Amino acid sequence: MEECYGKDEVNKMAPNTNKVLDAAKQFESIEKEFQTFQILNEDGEVVNESAVPDLTDEQLQELMRRMVFTRILDQRSISLNRQGRLGFYAPTAGQEASQIASHFALEKEDFILPGYRDVPQIIWHGLPLYKAFLFSRGHFVGNQIPEGLNVVPPQIIIGAQYVQAAGVALGLKKRGKKAVAVTYTGDGGTSQGDFYEGINFAGAFKVPAIFIVQNNRFAISTPVEVQTAAKTLAQKAVAAGIPGIQVDGMDPLAVYAATKEARERAINGEGPTLIETLCYRYGPHTMSGDDPTRYRSKELDNEWEKKDPLVRFRKYLEKKGLWNEEMEQETIEKAKEEIKEAIKKADETPKQKVTDLISIMFEKLPANLQEQYEIYKEKESK
Repeated sequence: MEECYGKDEVNKMAPNTNKVLDAAKQFESIEKEFQTFQILNEDGEVVNESAVPDLTDEQLQELMRRMVFTRILDQRSISLNRQGRLGFYAPTAGQEASQIASHFALEKEDFILPGYRDVPQIIWHGLPLYKAFLFSRGHFVGNQIPEGLNVVPPQIIIGAQYVQAAGVALGLKKRGKKAVAVTYTGDGGTSQGDFYEGINFAGAFKVPAIFIVQNNRFAISTPVEVQTAAKTLAQKAVAAGIPGIQVDGMDPLAVYAATKEARERAINGEGPTLIETLCYRYGPHTMSGDDPTRYRSKELDNEWEKKDPLVRFRKYLEKKGLWNEEMEQETIEKAKEEIKEAIKKADETPKQKVTDLISIMFEKLPANLQEQYEIYKEKESK
């Protein structure tokens, strides 16, 4: 062998008892940096006093009102879906702290790029409720965003909004805006190429973006442990050279505090942040036939229901004398009334026609579409 390669080369090929890479040590050093951040425990008790955000009593009450409203909206939307009055719908119960508290940390000038489960955030950002219902029905009016409202329609393609958010954030940076682009996906979305491309681009160009991963543990039906070998989803930020944090997604104060700090970093030119929120959706993935009992146990459901974000936050506020049953019922009744009015307005919106869809595709229709337009116009006139 020495005749072929030489003694030095043979020595290089000889087994080496000294490891080049200690994988266990490397993982351990990474994973210890991603402990779950929490402020309120399941009983609504403060366990991290130094991290409690500086929110006024009125702001705390408003956050609770929005969370209660969103829970009622979810319940009514499921009912409307079953009645055939809504189309595509992805339940949100269990994720109110993750969704609403993160949005509560944003400003009006910030840009939201939602996934299909993130309709509540864009409603609270300013999207009229009736338009959210029309979006669910697949009506084009539901995708017509009011002038000056910094949101885009919910993305149906899993993870695609991450790439878009990186681009929007770069635009904000180029224009010198003191604003951020915020996007959401679920744990399943982190298995998509767009997720990695988005956070990598954002990190490379140090853009003002906040990437929120709502880890509700099962994506559509696949356990997060099967989605990835990584112990946390937050640690995926390391590969993109950006900071990441894992947060108790059932704790509204923790979610708010993490998002607020990420926004401050972004507008100060310190780049993007990845936030993983540990949460749980109580209902199915969508109302389109998913049966969560096939992949989740009743015991697990019960375990997470004890962590309910509304119950936890309610206990916290009640101890401070900031919330009571009367305020809750008032919020519930107001939510029901606004939902009733919004669905009525959605019902009154003229049904979309094929000619409507064709006419809004281009400023000036090409010949083939103009021909189709005339054909359908004739059919619709009969």
